[in-house]
Amino acid sequence: MSTYHPLSVQEAIELARTIPGHFSEGADLSCREIGDGNLNLVFHVTDTSSDKSIIIKQAVPYAKVVGESWPLSLDRARIERQALQIQHQYCPSLVPEVYAYCDEMAYTVMEDLSSYTIMRKGLIEGGVYPNFAEHIGEFIANTLFYTSDLGMNQQEKKVLAGQFVNPDLCKITEDLIFEDPYRDSPNNNYAEAIADEAAALRSDLPLHFEVALLRDKFLTRSQALLHGDLHTGSIFVTPESTMVIDPEFAYYGPMGFDIGAVLANLLLNYAAQPGWSKTEELAQREQRLLDMVPAVWNEFESRFRALWNRDLQDEMARTPGYQDHYISQILKDTAGFAGCKMIRRIVGLSHVADIDGIPDDALREAAQRKALAIGKALVRHNRSVSSIEHFMEVITQAINEIEVSI
Repeated sequence: MSTYHPLSVQEAIELARTIPGHFSEGADLSCREIGDGNLNLVFHVTDTSSDKSIIIKQAVPYAKVVGESWPLSLDRARIERQALQIQHQYCPSLVPEVYAYCDEMAYTVMEDLSSYTIMRKGLIEGGVYPNFAEHIGEFIANTLFYTSDLGMNQQEKKVLAGQFVNPDLCKITEDLIFEDPYRDSPNNNYAEAIADEAAALRSDLPLHFEVALLRDKFLTRSQALLHGDLHTGSIFVTPESTMVIDPEFAYYGPMGFDIGAVLANLLLNYAAQPGWSKTEELAQREQRLLDMVPAVWNEFESRFRALWNRDLQDEMARTPGYQDHYISQILKDTAGFAGCKMIRRIVGLSHVADIDGIPDDALREAAQRKALAIGKALVRHNRSVSSIEHFMEVITQAINEIEVSI
């Protein structure tokens, strides 16, 4: 019989006392539940007489955003914990350390990142993160390469992939990103002001074709261990540092899905900037965000090629031309998945504060339409994207066309 139950604040305090090397015996500990996500409880435990603190994250057996009518497996806590440990192994300065865990109780005790800012919030407030492209490029290159058939023994990879079968959370992605926006789904959520855009998505069969191809890759292409939900709400930052959290959607899938998620969220914030920026700083903020997109890709590509050239495990992958072909396909996938992510965040179940939080109705609608224009363009053209420069040209053309029509 399972002993699982949601932790209380007092139970979280008592658990924290058992973690070796953190709190002194008899320490005066305080705790508050700070989870604002859709799937978990998050406890912040601190020693009131020192600066020591930890985080305890516990899964609940349903999606908080909907309620108990949407049950979820608690095994996702084990998946998240293992993903964190693997990612920390390959990127120790970019992923929090796991101190303890209990798979039966579905909790993980980890490093506290309270001194960091959630990147989404920071970007909304105009934060500047000059090291972000370098850091996230390292994270995605290392975690994707070393968990793929390129960077590890192929048989060992198959065993590892079996540990990351994640049906409940993959189902969320499959429905919310690759299906619901293109049909009349009760999960969809959009303002009446853009009902015309939602209707157009439902009837756009050429777009559906491209989404179907991308969905097939998400379902069948097990290239590497993905974070699975790599948006700016899952990244903590300071101007000097970056930390990636929350890989509970981790599974073996197409590399471009993680990269596309990062780029999509930068572009969503770009689309939202007129709603947050003063006139005199708007152009600078917009350009900074647009510049980050190729910077992230270029950092990833250069690091990924270096890892390939140094640590490749697959002898056939040394065939001349194969590396270029492989990376070219990742870029195409990145474009398509980025577009799907952007579309979903405007008309689907779960939006982003970058756009929904804009107080002015007209500016919010303009941001929604711009994000949809960029997203649709990336999906439509994903299979023809030939370089990161071409990727940016697709975005620029979509921006120019929508700005004429708004």
